[in-house]
Parts: sequence; C-alpha cells; structure tokens
Amino acid sequence: MRNFRTLFIASSALALAGAVPACAQMPSPSASSGTQQMTIHPNSIQPETTLDITANAKVKRAPDTAHITAGVQEEADTAVAAMQAQADAMTSMMQALKSAGIADKDMQTSNISLNPVYDYVEETDTNGRRSGKQVLRGYSASNQLTVKVTDLDTLGETLDSLVAAGGNRFSGLSFSLDDPSGAQDEARQKAVADAMARAELYADAVGMKVARIVGISESGGFEQTPMPMGRMAAMAESADMSSTPISGGEITYSAQVSIRFELTK
Repeated sequence: MRNFRTLFIASSALALAGAVPACAQMPSPSASSGTQQMTIHPNSIQPETTLDITANAKVKRAPDTAHITAGVQEEADTAVAAMQAQADAMTSMMQALKSAGIADKDMQTSNISLNPVYDYVEETDTNGRRSGKQVLRGYSASNQLTVKVTDLDTLGETLDSLVAAGGNRFSGLSFSLDDPSGAQDEARQKAVADAMARAELYADAVGMKVARIVGISESGGFEQTPMPMGRMAAMAESADMSSTPISGGEITYSAQVSIRFELTK
C-alpha cells in the first residue's frame, strides 16, 4: 500500500513537471505579435463614392374647403352692456350660419375680448399751458368665430349672410383640401422619381452606376395661394350686390426629398 502511494505521488509530480513547459509555450493573451487585425462586420458597407441629391415637386389641386374668420365688435358705456351687445350680434351670426347649412361642429369661437376705450382730451390752464389726459369713453367687446365651409358654391352667400346678421369684422379667408394626403403623397412620389432620374444621369456622366440608396429624408409642406382679405364693413357698403364673388383658385402642395446614393463602377 505504501509503495502504491509513493508511485502515485511520483507520477503526479512528473505530470505537473511536464505541464509547466507546455504552459510556458502557450502565448500570453496580452502578448503582441506586432500586427493588429481589424474585424469588419459583414453588413458594414463604407461607400467609396456617394452622390447627394435634393429634389422638389409640386402638385396643384382645386380646394374643396374654406375657412372664414369673422366676428363682431360692439361698444357701449359699460362693460356689461358691451358684452351683451356682442353676445346678441354673435347669436344672430350663428343663427344665420345654421340657416346657410353650417353645422355646429364647423363653428368655433377663436377669440373673445373686452377692453376699455379712452378718448384723449386736451386742456388749457389759466396760464395758457396745454396738457392732455385720457378720459374713459366706454368699453369695446369683440367675439371672433372660425367657420368651416364645405360647399364653396355658397361661400359668397354665406359671407353676405354674416354681414346681414351683424358681423362687422372679417379677419381672413383661407382655402384647403379636406383630405390633403393624396396630393401630398403624389408630390412625394414625383420628388423621389426626379431624384432617381437625376442620380442615374450624374452616374452615367461619370461612367458609374447607382448601386443603392444610402439614406433619404423629407422636408416641405404645402404652399397656399394668396387669399382675399378685407373687412365685412366694406362688403356691407354694396347693398345692391347679389352675393360677394369668391374664387378659390388652386392650392399648391409641395414635397422636398434629400437622397444619398452609392455609386459603383
């Protein structure tokens, strides 16, 4: 038994002694071989030649919706009287709009205000010196309404009905498409097609080919043609007119895309 233990210990010692040189021959993880290898991900592409193009496109459409911003302004000796006067006038305006076929959901109060009104009075004292001061004249109350009109054939009559109902402020008139997505998408498609065609042109001019699109971005919106502006009081002066003539013209929707292309031989 003692001989077996002695033999086992001796064998173990020889095994360890043989392992030491083997371990010494293994290169250290921190040792440098003098060269470094860069690992490149197989999906990583560094384009040698790129071409950046920005293209624009426009699409014109006839509008199908109008937005009127109109209201009333009333003045009275007291704040309560001024607010009551504008409330009465605005109620008449809204009733006129309903009679013209405008739904409640298409009318929205966009501004309401109450302000004191002063007169500047000059005075001369006994020494002949002149001075001035502000004297309260009363109060001015205003109420503004934004109205959506979808029947453009009756737009002029709708404006006239607002004046007849007591409207005396007209802040603006704008036109739009109720759903502009179709026109916007068409403008985008035209802009991309233009960029692609120009990329092929430039690539061919330098003896190369378009390999792929590296990146694409979009900017832009719609451009609106100038719209008629004015005051309802000016309309009311023409009492003999049948209806106010209104022309919607066209709306121009635009899109702008910037595309980076990779070119190859």
